[in-house]
Amino acid sequence: MDTIIEIDNIILTLDKARLDIPFVHAFLTTSTWAAGISRDRVETSIANSLCVGAYDGARQVGFARLVTDFSTFGYLCDVFVDEAYRGRGLGRRLSETLLEVPEASALRRILLATTTAPWLYAKIGFTPVNQPNYLWQLHRPDVYAQPSTE
Repeated sequence: MDTIIEIDNIILTLDKARLDIPFVHAFLTTSTWAAGISRDRVETSIANSLCVGAYDGARQVGFARLVTDFSTFGYLCDVFVDEAYRGRGLGRRLSETLLEVPEASALRRILLATTTAPWLYAKIGFTPVNQPNYLWQLHRPDVYAQPSTE
């Protein structure tokens, strides 16, 4: 499962072997949604998800992940692009690449949570839930700050 797409000299691929784990970890640990996440957790999350990386030559410049059961449900998350490469549509293309692979295109429901780019996801077909008592969560915002049990 190695989709390769080239956009303006940027390569997008599902090849996990190419992922620059220190780059992904460094971004996520300072993000608003995964601040303080350990490298071990990042590695485990990647191992258990569909992932796509964006590369300028050998340098990774973007990442996205789809958590899925490969049958009915997916959760799009950890979509980011290096600051120097923003404004080129890479976040959208990373998301679309994951959503278009056969493992994801047949899923009945794909969710995401965002506070920073709802306009981007609306462009690719996501709609807000906006129904009272419909979408629920168990949220543990300080879990990455707790002593590791890994």
